[in-house]
Amino acid sequence: MRIGIDARKLHDFGIGTYIRNLLRHLARLDSQTEFVIFCRAEDRETLAAVGENFRPVPETSGNYSLAEQFRIPWAVRREGVTLFHAPHYVLPPLVRCRSVVTIHDCIHLMFPQYLPNRAALSYARWSITQAARRSNRVMTVSESSKRDILRFVDTEPDKIDVIYNAYDERFAIEPREEEVVRVRERYQLTDEFVLYAGNVKPHKNLERLIDAFAIVRKRGLDHLKLVLIGDEISKYTALRRAVHQHQLHKYVRFLGYLPEETLAVMYRLAAVFVFPSLYEGFGLPPLEAMASGTPVVTSNVSSLPEVAGDAAVLVDPYDPQAIADGIYRVLTDERLRREMVHKGIARAGQFSWEQSVRRVRQIYGEVAGVNSHVSGVTSEGAALRVER
Repeated sequence: MRIGIDARKLHDFGIGTYIRNLLRHLARLDSQTEFVIFCRAEDRETLAAVGENFRPVPETSGNYSLAEQFRIPWAVRREGVTLFHAPHYVLPPLVRCRSVVTIHDCIHLMFPQYLPNRAALSYARWSITQAARRSNRVMTVSESSKRDILRFVDTEPDKIDVIYNAYDERFAIEPREEEVVRVRERYQLTDEFVLYAGNVKPHKNLERLIDAFAIVRKRGLDHLKLVLIGDEISKYTALRRAVHQHQLHKYVRFLGYLPEETLAVMYRLAAVFVFPSLYEGFGLPPLEAMASGTPVVTSNVSSLPEVAGDAAVLVDPYDPQAIADGIYRVLTDERLRREMVHKGIARAGQFSWEQSVRRVRQIYGEVAGVNSHVSGVTSEGAALRVER
């Protein structure tokens, strides 16, 4: 069996995290199977170091482009791939070998108003439908996402496997004191602060977070700061307008993308992590914050209650007052804060990339009709071992 994996989105915030952990743990679990990794040319050296049985193959076609509809199938055929894994929702119809696809969410179909044009919506709808129907198996990252897929695509429920994401183990490790001091000094984090980390896109609901932050400050916590970490912040002028409207220029900071090592320290320095997203296929940042021992306030919609369980304060993301109430409770109720820290660490411990990737590897074997090299995986899969 020769398995091809599309890793062109290796550096994306969400899907990139999935791909990086998938490859890292496949390398730990399986040293026998040959893996062909389709990647950007600049990632070739990094991916070659993953394992001796991992062979990076440069691929230049753009994501969500017409070119990928032809170049990916040609590369798959040229490299003799017998099983292809598309780790997002694009599975070109010309891919003729057996295939699996990971559909993380249906954000483009749930919130079409956030797409740039009708053509983008048509492409997303067509791609998700084709991938779900043509692939031999579909993997997704929550029961919530599975329900959404079945809502939009007429396919068999038994074809869809729920396999949860997990947090990178570095978030559960206490950082060195000198690293904490470096980050605190580098970013001048001298005051208590609220933290957000993730993509900066409309459905992340950051304008309402800024509104809620303004409410919290008016309730007496006027020393508080808000730190927003995420890529492409400069593209969203509405956020800066919201800051200007509330006259919060001195209290809201946009830091852009930070490496995971720095982010791990940021989680631990934050007084509370707030993630008021309107929709998530999984919602990894709240889990990372919980693993770091930081209390979490997050939304009561989509997959977020499924992931957080009772280990976070759940709020209505459409109501800035509700978001503010959640933040204020955590910051002023020490008993609640300690409870959230304790429950959060325990909840995060129920998720494991090793268990999840074992299940992915088993599905590869099932689809290819080959016995898996990886032992110790039950047919129930990793997802069902998480208490709800």
